[in-house]
Amino acid sequence: MNDSIDSILVGTGQAPVSIDLRMANRHGLVAGATGTGKTVTLQRLAEQFSRAGVPVFLADVKGDLAGISQAGGDNQTVAQRVAQLGLEQSEGFAYAANPVMFWDIHGQQGHPVRTTISELGPLLLGRLLGLNEVQEGVLNIVFQLADESGWLLLDLKDLRSLLTHAADAAETLQTRYGNVSKASVGAILRRLLALEQQGAQTLFGEPALNLADLMQTDENGHGYINILAADRLVQTPAIYSTFLLWLLAELFETLPEVGDLDRPKMVFFFDEAHLLFNDAPKVLLNKIEQVVRLIRSKGVGVYFVTQSPLDVPETVLGQLGNRVQHALRAFTPKDQQAVRVAAQTFRPNPDLDTAAVITALGVGEALVSTLDGQGVPGIVQRVTIAPPGSRLGPVTAPERQAVIDGSLVKGVYDVGIDRVSAYEQLAQRATEVAEATPGGGGWRDVLGGVLGTGGGSRGRQTPLEAFATSAARSLGSQIGRQLVRGVMGSLFGTKTGGKG
Repeated sequence: MNDSIDSILVGTGQAPVSIDLRMANRHGLVAGATGTGKTVTLQRLAEQFSRAGVPVFLADVKGDLAGISQAGGDNQTVAQRVAQLGLEQSEGFAYAANPVMFWDIHGQQGHPVRTTISELGPLLLGRLLGLNEVQEGVLNIVFQLADESGWLLLDLKDLRSLLTHAADAAETLQTRYGNVSKASVGAILRRLLALEQQGAQTLFGEPALNLADLMQTDENGHGYINILAADRLVQTPAIYSTFLLWLLAELFETLPEVGDLDRPKMVFFFDEAHLLFNDAPKVLLNKIEQVVRLIRSKGVGVYFVTQSPLDVPETVLGQLGNRVQHALRAFTPKDQQAVRVAAQTFRPNPDLDTAAVITALGVGEALVSTLDGQGVPGIVQRVTIAPPGSRLGPVTAPERQAVIDGSLVKGVYDVGIDRVSAYEQLAQRATEVAEATPGGGGWRDVLGGVLGTGGGSRGRQTPLEAFATSAARSLGSQIGRQLVRGVMGSLFGTKTGGKG
């Protein structure tokens, strides 16, 4: 950690404007229309936090943030800006690469990122799948059943097996958990299939992500910048926003209370922030607000990056103390409303007509207001954003691979592990039940009955037989056709699902 750095320079207007590191956990907003310089501002802030010893997490939604891993110096526009702001004489500026770890849910452009079904839980799973209240109730029953039975929910085949079992044993489960509608289970499975076709199955499994791996510093005390390849992921907005929200909540749940530090323990950039709030039910919005409000005491700063302040609910917007507002366009009534809202969120400057300036800012210019050492918002200033010292733009495939090969976590997540969990546990118990059933033909007949290829009673089943049939059908689906894989769940509620 570089203890000599107590603030990071955002840009210069009539005077330099910086973010006090003691106030960096009070969150922030980077907003502006497309093409106004938001991405460069994000890169500048991430780089400066890193050099102050603060680990960073961000999503690269356009593929042009990976250059932060390479030294700059070959961009004429950047060189002109450096000269304009007199940064050559600044101790805080240098053309240099930054320590980076690349991550990718699909495992193609970085280390695989995985979590387990039980870590996500039912709340976000319901939101991701667009379930109604009845279907969410069924999902909660399934997670509770797994928890009480000690069945681990690690990957998608575990979830599918348990859903199938719950549907077949609905009558038995009803007296303890309530009604389990087969129609609701079928609807959930269809939604899971749709998400599998979008590639979501790669997110679930083990080894699961260890959050400590995101909070590393290098030998120089610089914080690692964790870059999630999201150019493909953002094409499925629900998966993108759910994963980032889960990650934010995991930090909230895992990290201890530390109060106000001299600098954050981590900074989290949430790009395309509007995707987080679109169509989110009120209960989820309340949870997001709660996490944003309380996570600062865990030493985490959250910075939302989006086009308009209107993209962020007012209850969350009010908690964002450090603000960088790039140009907005005012072509429509909604655009004009966004300009007024943006202007009203700043502490007025008597020398500026804030609303007028927002529409007149050039590329790389912004209105900036940061918190002082007492947490009081500063007067809004029109500034020219300082450029990063790393490369602007993407990296080549060999450059990316070199970073991956030299990573601290090389080999840790690259190969998946499939340990015994609900799918295998249900199949094993079904085998034991089938073999112990009087007059039965054993496991072969049970499986044959499920697949329609063998014997087995087609009449009313006992609860024990229903259990065996359920697990056998799960195994049969693996053997006879491609297993439907599902996706995510909750983030904030009690984690269930036999977490092991």
